[in-house]
Order: sequence, then structure tokens, then C-alpha cells
Amino acid sequence: GEVLADGNSAAPTAGEELSFSQRPTPETVTALLQYGGFPEPFLAHSARVLRRWQKERLDRFFREDVRDLESIRDLSSLQLLADLLPERVGSLLSLNAIREDLEVSHRALTLWMDILERLYHVFRIRPFAAPRVRSLRKTAKAYLWDWSMVPDPGPRFENLVGSHLLKLCHYLQDVEGFGAELHYLRDRSGREVDFLVTIGRKPWFAVEAKTSETKVDPALIYFRDRLKIPWAYQVVLESHRDFVQDGIRCLPAGKFLSALI
Repeated sequence: GEVLADGNSAAPTAGEELSFSQRPTPETVTALLQYGGFPEPFLAHSARVLRRWQKERLDRFFREDVRDLESIRDLSSLQLLADLLPERVGSLLSLNAIREDLEVSHRALTLWMDILERLYHVFRIRPFAAPRVRSLRKTAKAYLWDWSMVPDPGPRFENLVGSHLLKLCHYLQDVEGFGAELHYLRDRSGREVDFLVTIGRKPWFAVEAKTSETKVDPALIYFRDRLKIPWAYQVVLESHRDFVQDGIRCLPAGKFLSALI
């Protein structure tokens, strides 16, 4: 049921919780948030190295990867789309709104988003649909593989947590062979939880990412009860407290991330 930070693994089931065995320092999480997860800028711990690395990476991405692997006539518009996405991380991704901004067809925009996802510039997660909740069914949310490009600290931290959860899902799929998927939760009344990890299409645990708020989000309690989610966590960046409120565990980001692959 749990994926342990020390490398041991067992078949995840709805009844077992993550194991919080290691505790990275808050400084490590802060550095990850600032410099991203790619080795060169993270190990350098330098804003100048990060800026230069990002510029070179994006130049090569559009000049080589996209040009060599995809047939794109309007490369400049694709670059404009990529420029718009960091501001939209964590929000519902309205392709119609972006289409109007770029003045392109819906078909072209859909193709470009598929290309950015296929070439590992963005990843999208979709809502979890369940009969017990009047949930959204189609609208995706987009996140960047390099979360250090996200300008606002709140969405950037959400992106960091989402990236680690996606890595966990990929590990469970590729190494252990489980049907792990990453979703978000949102109903038509506007209640929302950032992430839900499912195994075999059944909820395993839900996660809400907060930069500083330690009061448990009511949406976590609502969805936990309605969908019978076995485990729910509120992961907080700027906190050292680890406590349980209304059956929801609220804990520091470093401690939570230590339980993931």
C-alpha cells in the first residue's frame, strides 16, 4: 500500500497510508521551489545560472526539439502559447480564452498543447469524475516540468507538489505495474482540491498545497467524505507543524515529499 522513501514498495491499496520516514530540511524544499528540479540550476543555487539555463533550454527546445520532431508552420505563435502558460498554472485551462488571445483556431491550439505535452514542456491533469459529486469532467489544468518558471509562489509550490505526485504515479505505473493516475477535484459549486491520486480508478489520497495556511481547507473534508477518500493531506510550505484536524493531516512540505519516490 505504501511507497516508501527508503526504496521499499508494496502494492498500494486504499487502506494504507504513506510512510513519512525521512525529513528533508526546509532549506532543501526552499531551494527546490526557487531553482527547480533540474540538476544544473538546482546544484548551482544561483539565480544567474538559473536564468541562463532556462534561456538556453527554451532556445534549444523551440529551435531544435520542436522544429526537428514536429511539423509546425507558426512557430512564433507556439512560443507565445508557451509564454502564456506560466501565468495559468494551477488554474482551469480555458483553451477558448487562450485561442482569443492568440487569434488562432481551436484545432491549432489543441495541436500545440499536445506538442508541448508530448515534448515534456507541460503536463496536464484532468478532473476526477464521480457520481457522488457534481464534478467537472473535461477541463484540464496545466503544469510545467520546470516549475521555477512559474512567477507566483502559490502556483509554483502547487506545481512542485504536482510534479512529485506525477513522479510517484509514473513509478507505480512503470516499475510496479499499477494503474496510478493523478487528477484534481472540483465540483460545479467551485469547491476544489489540488490533487487526487487514484489506484485502479479508485481514490487513494488527496492533497491540498498551501504556502502558509495551516487551517484545514473545508473542500478537503467535503471531498474526503463524499468520495470516501482513505487519506487526505494539507501540505504546507511555510510551517513546521504536523497535526490532524477533522481527520485531515496537515504537515510540512518536506516531510510530505519525503514519503514519495
